[in-house]
Amino acid sequence: MYATERREFIERVLQDEQRVAVTDLAARLGVTTETVRRDLALLEEAGALRRVHGGAVAADRGSAAESDLRERLARGGAAKRAIAERALAAIGPSFTGSVLLDAGTTTGALADLLPARAGAHTHVVTHSVVLAAALTSAGMTELTTIGGRVRGVTGAAVGAGTVAAIDALRPDVAFIGANGLSAGFGVSTPDPEEADVKRAIVRAARRVILLADRSKFEVESLRRFAALDELDVLVTDEAPTGDLARELDAAGVEVRVA
Repeated sequence: MYATERREFIERVLQDEQRVAVTDLAARLGVTTETVRRDLALLEEAGALRRVHGGAVAADRGSAAESDLRERLARGGAAKRAIAERALAAIGPSFTGSVLLDAGTTTGALADLLPARAGAHTHVVTHSVVLAAALTSAGMTELTTIGGRVRGVTGAAVGAGTVAAIDALRPDVAFIGANGLSAGFGVSTPDPEEADVKRAIVRAARRVILLADRSKFEVESLRRFAALDELDVLVTDEAPTGDLARELDAAGVEVRVA
């Protein structure tokens, strides 16, 4: 494969997966990791991507970058549904406790499945107006919504009132999403108000289950909202490797692969 073809391939993978790893690209392209790093350096100089530890992300994925809800809904639907299925298996089919659902498209995939899987007395709490509407339409009767200023980019209620309402709760399990998950920085998201809400969710829940696909691995968004040892379970579509795998294991996080 010529150098130009390699770089076009890297750009296509990055467009589809939002993140590329040097070792994975080397295996897929049948070249050395040094060759891949040179290709990434040239693509970064051309503005096609941004290099991060172990690979690269799309050029527009800086620590403060955040795609809107419609864009994220159009990405990775099959992986999100698979993660949602695996996450529900973590609580079992007869679960009848309380569930706090974070805003997001992967938690949205879980919300789509939850009404048919939840026990008769499962109570769902969410600060997402999008998920609240979907759950209501699906006939979820035991539902509490938490208000606040709604961010249009995510459909999530945020603000001091939202945080205070979550602080007054003690849900049995919380399903949360994230923009980044890294060995060195933990779990992160770009917006400070959403980080405050996510931090409150982690603080409140008896059990915290993070839903994050492989594109979030070793990504560090601007605001950390949880350390790895504050998670109980990670549900993802590909097993973490390297430093992330080691740090998750050291933190006692159970990893479930969809």
